[in-house]
Amino acid sequence: MDFSKEKYSFAHSIIAIKQPLIMGKTVHVRKGFDIKLVGKASTETVQAPKSSIFAIQPPDFKTLIPKLIAKQGDEVLAGQPLFYDKDRPEIKIPSPVSGEVVEIVRGAKRRIMEVRIVPDKENQYASFSIPKELTKENVTELLLESGCWSYIRQRPFSTIADPATPPKAIFVSCFDSAPLAPDNDYILKDEKVSFQRGLSVLNTLAGGNLNVGIADGQAELVGNAISADKTHEVKGPHPAGNVGIQIHHINRIKKGETVWYVNPQDVVIIGRLFETGKYQAERTIAITGSLVKKPAYVKVLTGQPLKDIIGDNIAIDDNTRLIHGNVLTGHTTHHDSYISFYESQISAS
Repeated sequence: MDFSKEKYSFAHSIIAIKQPLIMGKTVHVRKGFDIKLVGKASTETVQAPKSSIFAIQPPDFKTLIPKLIAKQGDEVLAGQPLFYDKDRPEIKIPSPVSGEVVEIVRGAKRRIMEVRIVPDKENQYASFSIPKELTKENVTELLLESGCWSYIRQRPFSTIADPATPPKAIFVSCFDSAPLAPDNDYILKDEKVSFQRGLSVLNTLAGGNLNVGIADGQAELVGNAISADKTHEVKGPHPAGNVGIQIHHINRIKKGETVWYVNPQDVVIIGRLFETGKYQAERTIAITGSLVKKPAYVKVLTGQPLKDIIGDNIAIDDNTRLIHGNVLTGHTTHHDSYISFYESQISAS
């Protein structure tokens, strides 16, 4: 009896089983520098105290011209829109908490600077219907309805993505290489399910062209949420973790093209929405820098006052510089401000 066919078939199957998964590109960033600063957050997370007021700040959103939906005195639910973009009314910015809109703070030329809300004792959520099967159309609809579309931004210019103009790809960078940057492995370890759910949603939105940049050892964080060939390992010094650098090396933008991107913790918020039907704006931020008494991670809600989060952990005086973000690309803020819509780091130097 001739067993040659059977032997070939068996051997071929063994080779196929042992063959490793086809991964995406391996990117080596050659030029750059890791800046070593004092004040890295220790792997300890505390819960921020409850705050008596929250504020969403329209200047957080580049080029957005806010038109109010909620007026002073209105009661809102978490996830209910506070304002929308005058030029793109489908883009709405949601409230992080339920409560009463108590003040609309205006600046020069009556520009809206803050929408302040006194929160309820217990957060009450607007409820959104989760589609049974995800399509690009119903994903877009739910993200716009819930206000979570505002977490998707586009390059160039880092403005909120235009839902009417499909991108060539969507990108997520799983790590941050900036000075004293938050450790996303630590932050996302208990959010892995929501993170992977968010990646699946974005992959549907991208038509399968979601690209995820990872550092060494982060493949487990992504799991099976996307195909292996769209997971790219990025090596090298800062700015290796910058999503713009990863876009340049993996699928660079040409004239007339746009690419969308989403921060890792914003992916988690999108994932929670598609798990629970609720907009839950909790995030973990790193309090870092040489002037911080005890650098650590704090669980907060978007729009929470900085003074409630910082407390006496930072000695505030005339020489203290508070920064939303890192010392290279962040912007100066002040003790009486609020957690920015996209932020995951506060630096004090």
